[in-house]
Amino acid sequence: MTDSPYFAKAVSQLGSERGMQTNRAVVGANGIKILDKGARVTPGLYERLAQHHPTTPLEDAIEIDAAVNSKNLRAIGEELLDSNLVFSRMAEKPENRKLLLDCLEAVPLPPAIVFQLTVVRDVNPGQFRYFVATALTAVWLGNRPRAIRNDLVMLAGAGLLHDLGMVHIDPVLLEPSAEISPEQRRQLYSHPLVSVLLLERHREYRVEMLRAVREHHEVLDGSGYPAGLTATAIGAWGRKLSLAQVVASLVRPGRSHALLRLSVLLRTNRHRYDNVLINRMLPLLQQRPGVDTEVTDSIDNPVADPVRHLQAIHNVLLGWPSALAQDLRWSAARRSGLVFMGERCARIRRTIIESGVAPDQLQSLDADAITGLLADELSLITRELAWQLRAVEREARRRWAATANEKLPETLAVWGDAVEAVCAELVDRSTLAAVHNEKI
Repeated sequence: MTDSPYFAKAVSQLGSERGMQTNRAVVGANGIKILDKGARVTPGLYERLAQHHPTTPLEDAIEIDAAVNSKNLRAIGEELLDSNLVFSRMAEKPENRKLLLDCLEAVPLPPAIVFQLTVVRDVNPGQFRYFVATALTAVWLGNRPRAIRNDLVMLAGAGLLHDLGMVHIDPVLLEPSAEISPEQRRQLYSHPLVSVLLLERHREYRVEMLRAVREHHEVLDGSGYPAGLTATAIGAWGRKLSLAQVVASLVRPGRSHALLRLSVLLRTNRHRYDNVLINRMLPLLQQRPGVDTEVTDSIDNPVADPVRHLQAIHNVLLGWPSALAQDLRWSAARRSGLVFMGERCARIRRTIIESGVAPDQLQSLDADAITGLLADELSLITRELAWQLRAVEREARRRWAATANEKLPETLAVWGDAVEAVCAELVDRSTLAAVHNEKI
């Protein structure tokens, strides 16, 4: 598993000056020794070695110079705490800052994990910083009265290593604009399991940590993956990690208006993430008059006339063809899937009401008053709700699983077309795909 062709390709992208050497003999699948202990390994040679399927994972057999270690992990953590407003607020109290950094530094790092982290750091430094940001956020969410120190260290480890499986799958699947096949989708959705396979052979990592890694894309309403778990079926650590990776995604460098974007996303996804954790996070995202620098520029690509679009989203949700679920012509599996998707539509309608953007709530809003921060917030809410609606429509088509030469029922097809028409100009792939990690 660790010697995947995609990871080998990532290793080949390391600079030729990067020193690597074997710490033991490397034996091929046929039992013949390929390399002696102490042999120098170039990035290109590594890629060729992986094709021989050696009996010992190459990450165990090869050491890399200037590798990731606890001290430079802490240094990156310090940089994040100093340079990013969300993380600075997590660490305002000196004791909190020390705890976050101490837990990050204490994460066990077996040699094979060090090797893989070093490749990520050198080939994709932005992804590596995201790993560290997720670790810090997971510790902050887990730091409550009577929290056990080793639990927090394991949470940091879950955050740091949860997406290690992503460097072992085809990188084309991570491009927001990529059109992928059902088989490729299964590969993408399997990456939490790949991460667990990479970690579970190391005794340093506890069962609770491995479970959290497995569950980091599970969400409360059952729309997550790989198992589609719901509510209490997701462990406490899995809930923390699920939210931590969302926070870390949205506050990456270069994301404009990160606090507002994250606040909107959390407030419109209470059906997906733990509400206790959301309520703990939201105060960090509030503008502090006289302290924060006021943002005067508007968000990129604002929605023109968001009230009209919100009305359209609300109307198409009301048009969900719920009668299909009672039609006995269809299989029990199809009817069950339709009920599930109808429940998701109902949850989005509740989100619209809870966010204060239902049609009757917006009736008194003068179009001329929609400026500045209000316009930005309504734009972001509109795009997020459009994303959720379109995700339901795509999932409904997948769950129906039409056979060859079979068409969707007319009412479902008409509803799907209406969703596509409403959402066509609203779904911002570049911003939302990275957060939801959903291929649309």
